[in-house]
Amino acid sequence: MPEKTGARAVFWNRRYEPAVAARDARVDGALRARGLATATDLGLPSANLLWEPEALTTKAGQPFRMFTPFWRACRTQPRLDPAPAPARGELSPPRRWPASVPLAALGLRPRLGWDAGLRAAWSPGETGAHASLTRFVRHGLARYAQDRDRPDLDASSRLSPNLHFGEIGPRTVWSTVERAAAQRKIDPSPFLRELAWREFAHHLLHNFPRSAEAPLRPAFLRFPWAPASAARAWRRGLTGYPLVDAGMRQLWATGFMHNRVRMVAASFLVKHLLVRWQEGARHFWDTLVDADLADNTLGWQWCAGSGADAAPYFRIFNPVIQGRRFDPDGAYVRRWVPELAKLPSRFIHAPWLAPADVLARAGVVLGRTYPAPMVDHGWARARALAAFDEIKASAELEDGALRRR
Repeated sequence: MPEKTGARAVFWNRRYEPAVAARDARVDGALRARGLATATDLGLPSANLLWEPEALTTKAGQPFRMFTPFWRACRTQPRLDPAPAPARGELSPPRRWPASVPLAALGLRPRLGWDAGLRAAWSPGETGAHASLTRFVRHGLARYAQDRDRPDLDASSRLSPNLHFGEIGPRTVWSTVERAAAQRKIDPSPFLRELAWREFAHHLLHNFPRSAEAPLRPAFLRFPWAPASAARAWRRGLTGYPLVDAGMRQLWATGFMHNRVRMVAASFLVKHLLVRWQEGARHFWDTLVDADLADNTLGWQWCAGSGADAAPYFRIFNPVIQGRRFDPDGAYVRRWVPELAKLPSRFIHAPWLAPADVLARAGVVLGRTYPAPMVDHGWARARALAAFDEIKASAELEDGALRRR
């Protein structure tokens, strides 16, 4: 409404998701048609990414499809300048404010209190983002490499939703961590690699926009997926595998799931249950506070074995071993699966192995107070590998072609 505001130009940060980029193109066209100047490329560092998706390419000028060479390319880039330009005085307000409605009138908050767990877990906004960064640098950075895979510890930065919504910029995070690490003589690379994985996800989505819905490796179009009905128990955290169930319940209650548990839960859906990865990606998109199309797509395609730099298909996480390794005392499971809280630690990740008297003392009745495992791990692993064998030849041809590029 330039006639009301007196605006002559509109500027905004570039975004990279296919639908958002298309929307911005329509907005740009509509504004220009009304005589306004527009710009999304201001010649400044991206507010959303460390580098523009086109800035990093292979020696052949192609998009990266493997993270390790992408990470090496990141490390050769000029040192990031995190400091925002100083404000150039106050902006003049419009002559007359356009008509609007109060925020409360939009009815954005749920009428039922299903979001109470989310509100208790997060402090949205710029202030909360900087507080999270400060907390992590002071208390988590030094042990990040050792503790990052432990869901029972508060070892992650919890900055992913702040980064997604632009409440803090990745350059600010990168430089703050790098500076603090230098002062304390610790290696920041384990954490900076995670920022680079976020960057890699956007690089892939920008260059392969169909990957949000379709496998990046065409061989997986022929994979013999099972019906999606098994996903219902997985979504509710009732698979019978405590680590998976704890993660799914944490997700529903708080909108967050620890990254190690995300990998285990995703692997369980696509490899133990043979449910299409798109089903899991949609559920995460609906429930994650940090739901980001690029990160979500990369993570699910990685677990399914169908994406760039994907995990080898034979890598099928054993939820019991993962639980014992990364939640050794069962604290994470006890918090999110309280019906198992009284089990001894040696049985907390495999309650079906507990003797009858141990189950009785813990108040656990398998199949009634807590489900028995949906599938046997050994049987499910063999079934998944047999399914992969049906497309293995064409998948190996794809891998060979990628290595030759």
